[in-house]
Amino acid sequence: MMEYENGKKRKVRNRLQLKAQFMSLRYLTICLCCFFVLLFFLSSDRISTLSVRSDSLRPSLRVPALSVLSSMDSIHRSFHGRFPPLRVEDRVQFPDHLLLILSNRIGKGEKSLVCVYHGVKEETLALPSISTDEFDEFRSIVRCPNAPSNYSSSVDLQFHGDLVKKKQKESKVHNWAKVGYEAVIDGDTVVVFVKGLTRRPHKESDPSYYKCQFKIGNSEEDEDVEVLVTQAVAAAQEVVRCVLPESLKLNPETFRVSVIHIDPRGRSTPALPSVARINGLDSIEKMNKKSGIKHELCVCTMLWNQAPFLREWIMYHSWLGVERWFIYDNNSDDDIQEEIDSLNSESYNVSRHVWPWIKTQEAGFSHCAVRAKDECNWVGFFDVDEFYYFPTHHSQGLPSKNALSSLVSNYTSWDLVGEIRTECHSYGPSGLTSVPSQGVTVGYTCRQANPERHKSIVRPELLTSSLLNEVHHFQLREGVGHMSLVESVAVVNHYKYQVWDTFKAKFYRRVATYVVDWQENQNQGSKDRAPGLGTEAIEPPDWKRRFCEVWDTGLKDLVLSNFADQVTGYLPWQRQQQE
Repeated sequence: MMEYENGKKRKVRNRLQLKAQFMSLRYLTICLCCFFVLLFFLSSDRISTLSVRSDSLRPSLRVPALSVLSSMDSIHRSFHGRFPPLRVEDRVQFPDHLLLILSNRIGKGEKSLVCVYHGVKEETLALPSISTDEFDEFRSIVRCPNAPSNYSSSVDLQFHGDLVKKKQKESKVHNWAKVGYEAVIDGDTVVVFVKGLTRRPHKESDPSYYKCQFKIGNSEEDEDVEVLVTQAVAAAQEVVRCVLPESLKLNPETFRVSVIHIDPRGRSTPALPSVARINGLDSIEKMNKKSGIKHELCVCTMLWNQAPFLREWIMYHSWLGVERWFIYDNNSDDDIQEEIDSLNSESYNVSRHVWPWIKTQEAGFSHCAVRAKDECNWVGFFDVDEFYYFPTHHSQGLPSKNALSSLVSNYTSWDLVGEIRTECHSYGPSGLTSVPSQGVTVGYTCRQANPERHKSIVRPELLTSSLLNEVHHFQLREGVGHMSLVESVAVVNHYKYQVWDTFKAKFYRRVATYVVDWQENQNQGSKDRAPGLGTEAIEPPDWKRRFCEVWDTGLKDLVLSNFADQVTGYLPWQRQQQE
């Protein structure tokens, strides 16, 4: 009986202990939930924030009321690696924004970055960044608004919610009008792209007036670095080609390269500032990995906010035989990378090269010619609104598939032909007022009667060492000529004057170096402009009927007969409608 009573007491004590443990666990869970709810409210905009203001009522900087948030952010970044340290390597001042180059990679479209400006009276202002992007294999870029009045352009970066750090020293800001901005190794030479030396359009310069300066290391501001200088061997417009120092061939290192100008009296000016950095080892390894087999036909273009039109252009020209695509993205903000990723998932060979430099289309094409030389026999340089078409093939019932690659391959073994030129027909809005759902090739069918200008497909290895080009064609080596195709064989349909909502984007900025922006009251008679529009993006009442002299449905008929689904009638680039 005694043992029974003791056992009963033990059971009661065990139940009480279990209940106490359960209550403790319950209270702990409730406390943790309350803590995280508190953190959520503190990290949101639901609480008031402190303002750091100057005496002159400058715009205020919003910072968290409790520093615990910054600590939590820092701990999160340290443990999860999602937010690497922000190391601003260079700053470039453009007319309408500041470009910050980071020495490390951050994710494209990172939205938690703010640009921090420092005032003359030590006041601080934070503004959201305009955009972020990956720059190359090692670096990133961030675009910031221009500094307000009385604030320095030496902008810093931080993550939203971090406490503002006091600026330690004023960092150098490069003026876009005078800076070396890109460089690429080409065999035993390096090609440097630079603003501020010469603006002689469409002419080569005497290379004896230029030298290249190589600084070993990452930072331009480091004074205790090895400096090498070599002579230029070619120069034109914004391009200077110099001999690559022998030591960098034997021991590739990361270096910056700039250009020195020498006047006719032999006096050298200081090297221009430069953000042009090359990882020598990476560049050499890439060249060594090149296979001996080249694509027969590649295409290079420079664009801004053309993602909605990219799929039709690539799918159609791939059908004509284009195998490789180089997309130079000039500050797009329309999710073009997502479109490129989607195309690559469907086995289209497309690469995006971030090109943040405004009004440098000629330089960008020169840069692309160097990149493509080891991969491609022929490279076409034309825009996303330009489509090759073979009238004779269509009218005679000949197959047009791979017609473009077959055409250029006929001249691959001809060392005397370095360029194939094709005339362009400019199409108007064709009576439309909204973007055609089936694409430009089907929607726009009325054009001007006479062709204007031409587009080129070139042999990169037969270009001059200066890489001189006028966007539409390159200068070829001595003794090498071009082939001009007659209109009945091939023509480029240039959908230049589309519906107004699409066309008006041309008023924002022209990408070519030597083409005046349409907002400026200069060269209003230029063929680059739309006749009679002036300098303001105001839609003329008769816009939908303009530039219509000949109704031409040749390419439309070809596309519908070869691409349209036999059941639904949809074209393959009408993805959204099919979904």
